[in-house]
Amino acid sequence: MKTIIQYIRNYLRDSDKIHFIRVTIFCALLIFLNYQFQLSTLIGKNNSYPVKLLLWTGVFMVALGIPVLWKEFSRPVSPSRPSRFYLLLLIAPLLFGIKYTLDFRITFTADSSMNQYWNSIIYWPLLLLIVIVLLLLTRHFITKDQSDFGTGRPMNGMTPYFLMLLFMLPLIMAAAYRPDFQSMYPKLESMTGLQAGAVPLWKAILFEISYGTDFITIELFFRGFLVLSLANWLGKDAILPVAVFYCSIHFGKPLAECISSYFGGILLGIIVYHTRSIRGGLLVHLGIAWMMEIAGMFISR
Repeated sequence: MKTIIQYIRNYLRDSDKIHFIRVTIFCALLIFLNYQFQLSTLIGKNNSYPVKLLLWTGVFMVALGIPVLWKEFSRPVSPSRPSRFYLLLLIAPLLFGIKYTLDFRITFTADSSMNQYWNSIIYWPLLLLIVIVLLLLTRHFITKDQSDFGTGRPMNGMTPYFLMLLFMLPLIMAAAYRPDFQSMYPKLESMTGLQAGAVPLWKAILFEISYGTDFITIELFFRGFLVLSLANWLGKDAILPVAVFYCSIHFGKPLAECISSYFGGILLGIIVYHTRSIRGGLLVHLGIAWMMEIAGMFISR
């Protein structure tokens, strides 16, 4: 744990404090605009996939691009970046926009709830496969590096990550009593309409495993791909823009979860920047997700 605390101290010591404050204010403004005007709901109501993809890609481009360009143009000497650096700023939001808006329905049964259940079971693993293919293509044609997306290097001890989960436990327990939390979790109920207690245990476990693959997708994309790719040009300055982008994908979630995702994105970005591994962050992310599921099933009843 001391090592991770030292990573955080080093980041805070070495970072541009003015830039940190203005990016944080910028992120707060995006959060305010979304929840004040229900932007995520308005975009979600549009049934046209191309329009939804275009709108969400635009939101993600703003969230990622403005903090990056803000920092670039505020440097005493503007560095010369290759065209693929700027291409990455355009492509990355589009890639996640595809993942974020892609939807499909297969008819398995006449029971609508069970039909939604089985669609959910295949939905998240399929998205993981699609994102892996897109990232490999991007690595080959744009970033042109030999990155393993942070999957190759093992974790340096698991204790710090379990301590993080222990710290998050009371916060999740407190959040579980809020109506916005209860309307969202557990996902098994909010997405399928099935009552968790009425579903056979094996089906509940299968759902949670499938749900967990979505966090592999997220860690691969945001930390393994985006932080590590941008860090080749920006160093530590890659962490903040990716954290704003990461926050923007939580616009449909409860407000407290959305706000905390920004600071969580910074923390996970710091960890992967130093360790070059997504394994620790993935452990934390999965642990929080499943604790929220358990809280939704039991604490809020």
